[in-house]
Amino acid sequence: MHPVRTFIVEDSPVIRDNLIAALEEMADVKVVGIAADEAEAVRWLQQRPTPCDLVIIDIFLRQGSGLGVLRALGEAAGDTRCVVLTNYATPDMRRRCSELGANRVFDKSHELDELIAYCGHLADGSATVSGALA
Repeated sequence: MHPVRTFIVEDSPVIRDNLIAALEEMADVKVVGIAADEAEAVRWLQQRPTPCDLVIIDIFLRQGSGLGVLRALGEAAGDTRCVVLTNYATPDMRRRCSELGANRVFDKSHELDELIAYCGHLADGSATVSGALA
């Protein structure tokens, strides 16, 4: 399989750069685009200048929100997986993200290893459509 082509929506340059480094080093991930706010993310996802297998979205952005990105992605997601990476992975936020089409929600503070493993499973084909492991 090819690397998991990933688009990242994260407004913190430090978090984004560290996330990219970790994903590219520890999982078969190739970052094909980034956005720091909702409008930029929606524009990129509508145009899709590069094929994308996975979208990783932070909820709280400098402008707009990750929930707006999820809403806009909606049906247009197709085969593209969508996960949320947030510091606010409360049960209510997890439910809201799932209702908006997120395959998984990961907590930034203690589920990065799970996100990296998820990306590895996408790369090797062992993740199912729902995002669970086969």
